[in-house]
Amino acid sequence: MGVRIALPSKGRISGPAVEILEKAGIGLIDNSNRKLFSHTFDPEITVMFTRAADIPEYVKDGAADIGITGYDLVKENGADVEVLEDLNFGHTRLVIAAPESSDFKTAEDLKRVTTVATEFPNLTKEYFEEKNISARIFSLSGATEVAPLIGVADVISDLTSTGTTLKMNHLHEIDTILESSVVLIANKDSIKDNYEKIEAIKTGIIGVIQAEGKKLIMANVKKEDLQSVQEAMPGMSGPTVSEIYGNENMVAVHSVISEKEVFETINKLRILGAKDVLVVPIERILE
Repeated sequence: MGVRIALPSKGRISGPAVEILEKAGIGLIDNSNRKLFSHTFDPEITVMFTRAADIPEYVKDGAADIGITGYDLVKENGADVEVLEDLNFGHTRLVIAAPESSDFKTAEDLKRVTTVATEFPNLTKEYFEEKNISARIFSLSGATEVAPLIGVADVISDLTSTGTTLKMNHLHEIDTILESSVVLIANKDSIKDNYEKIEAIKTGIIGVIQAEGKKLIMANVKKEDLQSVQEAMPGMSGPTVSEIYGNENMVAVHSVISEKEVFETINKLRILGAKDVLVVPIERILE
């Protein structure tokens, strides 16, 4: 039984989502044309490109078996899907923001809010209802930041990652409604009907995510320096040590480390007299 994966057709997570599948070994054969459907190197897997906001609904209804989209969109849609994994990128927050010049400075001040503009009406409505604030929520399809500045809303709820766009529009954050990142979701019936294939896809994707920011470092060192070498490059589960054919005094040591530690680790190995040091990129890690 085949599996259909829904990916965003455009936007900030479209490229990374395609790249993850490529690295997981699920290469897209006709990706360059960016058709609605794309075949992969696995004849049992096809990819469907659509709006990120529509993916939760398509997965819920079974039009797609699994999908990659924002957690914020899953919650806004209220889609009854299984969140298989947080892919740990595309981090963002849905926040309440108000003009810097307004009287709305804290969450307590929101009790005086009468109108809110947003692209996330459901999540925003839930937020204000939980706080027993009777505010009119109206939807905008874009440029939400303009609403308070032209007098059509007191505050907005909008996505932000760094806060730069809000500051550029002279808005300041008051409260956070939801923290979000990109997630892998699945149709609940599809999981039951095609568990092994979906689990294989999930495992491949997780392997790619776990390899992000990791490097394999290899070096030949003297046996007598092994303890010091272990301290210099402890790795994920400790270094792997193997014999070097024809050399009884040296061993080969391999370890997976963060790429942020590469410079310091190589310098430590150099001081210890390590030879033939190699740093190799990693595409997948399965723990």
